[in-house]
Amino acid sequence: MKEYSTYIFDLDGTLLDTLNDLAVSTNYALHWAGMPEHSVDDVKVFVGNGVKKLIERAMPDGINNPKFEMTYSKFKEHYIEHSMDTTKPYPGILETLAELKKKNKKIAVVSNKFYDATQKLCRHFFCDSVQVSIGERENIRKKPAPDTVLEALRQLGAERETAVYIGDSDVDVNTAKNSGLPCISVLWGFRDKNFLIEHGATSFISEPNQLLNY
Repeated sequence: MKEYSTYIFDLDGTLLDTLNDLAVSTNYALHWAGMPEHSVDDVKVFVGNGVKKLIERAMPDGINNPKFEMTYSKFKEHYIEHSMDTTKPYPGILETLAELKKKNKKIAVVSNKFYDATQKLCRHFFCDSVQVSIGERENIRKKPAPDTVLEALRQLGAERETAVYIGDSDVDVNTAKNSGLPCISVLWGFRDKNFLIEHGATSFISEPNQLLNY
Protein backbone atom coordinates (compact mmCIF):
# COMPACT_ATOMS: atom_id res chain seq x y z
CA MET A 1 0.00 0.00 0.00
CA LYS A 2 1.36 3.40 -0.96
CA GLU A 3 2.66 5.65 1.79
CA TYR A 4 1.76 9.33 1.42
CA SER A 5 3.74 12.24 2.77
CA THR A 6 1.04 14.93 2.29
CA TYR A 7 -2.52 14.84 3.61
CA ILE A 8 -5.14 17.32 2.36
CA PHE A 9 -8.30 17.30 4.49
CA ASP A 10 -11.78 18.66 4.05
CA LEU A 11 -13.02 20.34 7.25
CA ASP A 12 -16.79 20.04 7.91
CA GLY A 13 -17.89 16.44 8.25
CA THR A 14 -14.31 15.19 7.99
CA LEU A 15 -12.29 16.74 10.81
CA LEU A 16 -15.02 18.66 12.65
CA ASP A 17 -18.64 17.94 13.49
CA THR A 18 -19.98 21.41 12.69
CA LEU A 19 -23.54 20.49 11.78
CA ASN A 20 -25.42 21.75 14.83
CA ASP A 21 -23.72 25.17 14.81
CA LEU A 22 -24.37 25.52 11.08
CA ALA A 23 -28.05 24.68 11.62
CA VAL A 24 -28.43 27.14 14.51
CA SER A 25 -26.88 29.99 12.50
CA THR A 26 -28.97 29.11 9.45
CA ASN A 27 -32.17 29.22 11.47
CA TYR A 28 -31.11 32.42 13.21
CA ALA A 29 -30.75 34.11 9.81
CA LEU A 30 -33.99 32.62 8.47
CA HIS A 31 -35.88 33.70 11.60
CA TRP A 32 -34.50 37.22 11.19
CA ALA A 33 -35.80 37.23 7.61
CA GLY A 34 -39.23 35.89 8.63
CA MET A 35 -38.77 32.66 6.69
CA PRO A 36 -39.40 28.99 7.59
CA GLU A 37 -36.66 27.34 9.61
CA HIS A 38 -35.13 23.90 8.96
CA SER A 39 -34.28 20.75 10.87
CA VAL A 40 -30.68 19.68 11.43
CA ASP A 41 -31.27 16.86 8.92
CA ASP A 42 -32.36 19.41 6.30
CA VAL A 43 -29.21 21.45 6.87
CA LYS A 44 -27.12 18.28 6.60
CA VAL A 45 -28.38 17.91 3.02
CA PHE A 46 -27.77 21.60 2.23
CA VAL A 47 -24.08 21.69 3.24
CA GLY A 48 -21.03 20.88 1.12
CA ASN A 49 -20.76 23.72 -1.37
CA GLY A 50 -20.01 26.62 0.96
CA VAL A 51 -22.23 28.65 3.26
CA LYS A 52 -23.57 30.90 0.51
CA LYS A 53 -24.96 27.82 -1.24
CA LEU A 54 -26.25 26.58 2.14
CA ILE A 55 -28.30 29.75 2.61
CA GLU A 56 -29.43 29.66 -1.02
CA ARG A 57 -30.75 26.13 -0.53
CA ALA A 58 -32.38 27.03 2.80
CA MET A 59 -34.31 30.09 1.53
CA PRO A 60 -37.49 30.15 -0.54
CA ASP A 61 -36.51 31.22 -4.08
CA GLY A 62 -32.84 30.92 -3.12
CA ILE A 63 -30.51 33.54 -4.50
CA ASN A 64 -33.43 35.26 -6.26
CA ASN A 65 -35.06 36.07 -2.93
CA PRO A 66 -34.83 39.86 -2.39
CA LYS A 67 -33.68 39.25 1.19
CA PHE A 68 -30.92 36.83 0.17
CA GLU A 69 -27.85 39.03 0.64
CA MET A 70 -28.96 40.38 4.02
CA THR A 71 -29.91 36.90 5.24
CA TYR A 72 -26.56 35.54 4.11
CA SER A 73 -24.85 38.41 5.92
CA LYS A 74 -26.85 37.69 9.10
CA PHE A 75 -25.79 34.04 8.90
CA LYS A 76 -22.11 34.96 8.66
CA GLU A 77 -22.34 37.46 11.52
CA HIS A 78 -23.94 34.87 13.77
CA TYR A 79 -21.76 31.96 12.69
CA ILE A 80 -18.41 33.66 13.21
CA GLU A 81 -19.50 34.32 16.83
CA HIS A 82 -21.03 30.89 17.44
CA SER A 83 -19.01 28.54 15.24
CA MET A 84 -17.52 26.79 18.28
CA ASP A 85 -20.59 26.55 20.52
CA THR A 86 -20.98 22.80 19.96
CA THR A 87 -18.47 22.10 17.15
CA LYS A 88 -15.79 19.57 18.02
CA PRO A 89 -13.37 17.20 16.32
CA TYR A 90 -14.70 13.74 15.58
CA PRO A 91 -13.41 11.05 17.96
CA GLY A 92 -9.86 10.04 17.09
CA ILE A 93 -9.13 13.02 14.84
CA LEU A 94 -6.74 14.88 17.15
CA GLU A 95 -4.80 11.71 17.94
CA THR A 96 -4.53 10.78 14.26
CA LEU A 97 -3.33 14.25 13.25
CA ALA A 98 -0.76 14.17 16.06
CA GLU A 99 0.50 10.81 14.85
CA LEU A 100 0.75 12.04 11.25
CA LYS A 101 2.71 15.06 12.44
CA LYS A 102 5.01 12.81 14.46
CA LYS A 103 5.72 10.95 11.21
CA ASN A 104 6.66 14.29 9.60
CA LYS A 105 3.67 14.32 7.26
CA LYS A 106 2.56 17.59 5.69
CA ILE A 107 -1.05 18.46 6.59
CA ALA A 108 -3.46 21.00 5.09
CA VAL A 109 -7.16 21.80 5.28
CA VAL A 110 -9.15 23.03 2.28
CA SER A 111 -12.76 24.05 2.87
CA ASN A 112 -15.68 25.71 1.14
CA LYS A 113 -16.44 27.41 4.46
CA PHE A 114 -15.78 31.14 4.28
CA TYR A 115 -12.18 32.09 4.94
CA ASP A 116 -12.45 33.75 8.37
CA ALA A 117 -14.39 30.85 9.89
CA THR A 118 -12.01 28.27 8.40
CA GLN A 119 -9.01 30.08 9.85
CA LYS A 120 -10.66 30.51 13.25
CA LEU A 121 -11.62 26.85 13.58
CA CYS A 122 -8.28 25.51 12.36
CA ARG A 123 -6.33 27.80 14.69
CA HIS A 124 -8.46 26.78 17.64
CA PHE A 125 -8.56 23.02 17.10
CA PHE A 126 -5.54 22.14 14.95
CA CYS A 127 -2.83 24.77 15.40
CA ASP A 128 -0.33 22.09 16.46
CA SER A 129 -0.78 19.89 13.42
CA VAL A 130 -2.30 21.69 10.40
CA GLN A 131 0.29 23.76 8.54
CA VAL A 132 -1.97 25.32 5.90
CA SER A 133 -5.70 26.09 5.96
CA ILE A 134 -7.60 27.57 3.03
CA GLY A 135 -11.25 28.66 3.04
CA GLU A 136 -13.55 30.31 0.53
CA ARG A 137 -12.36 33.69 -0.68
CA GLU A 138 -13.00 35.78 -3.75
CA ASN A 139 -9.78 35.16 -5.64
CA ILE A 140 -9.85 31.37 -5.60
CA ARG A 141 -12.47 28.98 -6.96
CA LYS A 142 -14.33 26.77 -4.50
CA LYS A 143 -14.24 23.00 -4.48
CA PRO A 144 -14.80 20.86 -6.54
CA ALA A 145 -12.47 23.07 -8.60
CA PRO A 146 -8.87 22.03 -7.83
CA ASP A 147 -7.66 25.54 -6.96
CA THR A 148 -7.66 25.29 -3.15
CA VAL A 149 -5.92 21.91 -3.23
CA LEU A 150 -3.25 23.14 -5.64
CA GLU A 151 -2.75 26.26 -3.52
CA ALA A 152 -2.35 24.09 -0.41
CA LEU A 153 0.26 21.96 -2.16
CA ARG A 154 2.09 25.10 -3.24
CA GLN A 155 2.12 26.51 0.29
CA LEU A 156 3.26 23.18 1.73
CA GLY A 157 6.00 22.85 -0.88
CA ALA A 158 4.60 19.40 -1.72
CA GLU A 159 4.33 17.48 -4.97
CA ARG A 160 0.97 16.21 -6.15
CA GLU A 161 2.37 12.69 -6.44
CA THR A 162 3.02 12.60 -2.67
CA ALA A 163 -0.51 13.65 -1.64
CA VAL A 164 -3.85 12.12 -0.75
CA TYR A 165 -7.18 13.90 -0.26
CA ILE A 166 -9.57 13.01 2.57
CA GLY A 167 -13.23 14.09 2.67
CA ASP A 168 -16.79 13.07 3.44
CA SER A 169 -18.87 14.13 0.43
CA ASP A 170 -19.42 13.93 -3.31
CA VAL A 171 -17.87 17.40 -3.55
CA ASP A 172 -14.69 15.94 -2.05
CA VAL A 173 -14.65 12.97 -4.42
CA ASN A 174 -14.86 15.38 -7.35
CA THR A 175 -12.30 17.76 -5.83
CA ALA A 176 -9.77 14.94 -5.54
CA LYS A 177 -10.50 13.81 -9.09
CA ASN A 178 -10.13 17.34 -10.48
CA SER A 179 -6.88 17.76 -8.54
CA GLY A 180 -5.40 14.49 -9.76
CA LEU A 181 -5.24 13.04 -6.24
CA PRO A 182 -6.44 9.75 -4.79
CA CYS A 183 -9.42 10.19 -2.45
CA ILE A 184 -10.19 8.51 0.84
CA SER A 185 -13.83 8.96 1.86
CA VAL A 186 -14.70 8.98 5.57
CA LEU A 187 -17.87 7.30 6.79
CA TRP A 188 -18.52 9.37 9.92
CA GLY A 189 -19.43 12.58 8.08
CA PHE A 190 -22.44 14.16 6.37
CA ARG A 191 -22.95 11.55 3.61
CA ASP A 192 -23.46 7.78 3.86
CA LYS A 193 -21.53 5.06 2.05
CA ASN A 194 -24.17 4.30 -0.58
CA PHE A 195 -24.41 7.97 -1.53
CA LEU A 196 -20.62 8.20 -1.79
CA ILE A 197 -20.39 5.06 -3.94
CA GLU A 198 -23.07 6.45 -6.26
CA HIS A 199 -20.88 9.55 -6.66
CA GLY A 200 -17.67 7.71 -7.47
CA ALA A 201 -16.01 7.02 -4.12
CA THR A 202 -13.91 3.85 -4.01
CA SER A 203 -11.77 4.00 -0.83
CA PHE A 204 -13.31 4.28 2.63
CA ILE A 205 -12.35 4.48 6.27
CA SER A 206 -14.70 4.21 9.25
CA GLU A 207 -12.24 5.45 11.91
CA PRO A 208 -9.59 8.20 11.68
CA ASN A 209 -6.71 5.96 12.82
CA GLN A 210 -7.18 3.83 9.69
CA LEU A 211 -5.48 6.69 7.84
CA LEU A 212 -2.24 5.63 9.51
CA ASN A 213 -2.28 2.41 7.46
CA TYR A 214 -2.13 4.30 4.15
